[in-house]
Amino acid sequence: MSILPHFELSSETRDGQTHVIHVKGEIHVSTAPEFAAQLDGAIAQDHPAVVLDLTEVEFIDSTGLSVLLNGLRSVTLRGGRLALAVSNPTVLRLFEITRLDSTFDIDSTLDEALRRVAH
Repeated sequence: MSILPHFELSSETRDGQTHVIHVKGEIHVSTAPEFAAQLDGAIAQDHPAVVLDLTEVEFIDSTGLSVLLNGLRSVTLRGGRLALAVSNPTVLRLFEITRLDSTFDIDSTLDEALRRVAH
């Protein structure tokens, strides 16, 4: 019997311009499809800015990183902006090791990420 990882998603639209997706728990091969669907849905709504609140994410694997990269590509192609809020040092280290910290706009709080994408 396998234990399912802790994973929660919620989302909101702020000021009619910015879609915020709150993620808690682990983003990996078993949770990435649900995360990808939520992110794709937010991007399809044509909000100019998407902020991913990953401050309560404990773990991301390569599948999760792939979802993030695909999301960034989609947002950029639509002329929008994507920012990440990451506060967990382990998760932040993963972005540094993979050198994706220079690919993504990463802030340590949700408020900072929201300010980054504001018009």
